[in-house]
Amino acid sequence: MMIKKIVNALKKVVVAFLILYGFNLLVSSINIYIPINVITVGVTSVLGIPGLMSLIAIFFIVK
Repeated sequence: MMIKKIVNALKKVVVAFLILYGFNLLVSSINIYIPINVITVGVTSVLGIPGLMSLIAIFFIVK
């Protein structure tokens, strides 16, 4: 039972990494880049696509 939860969490982290990597590939031509690190992968794995959208909003606010 505990192993199932760990595997599920790892799946979410891998999917979040792939989402961030794919996003960076798609929008690299327009100079938007969300770094792939523990914080961004964590936000994206917990919140999903809305988390990615919030990271993009933060990118534009900081930039």
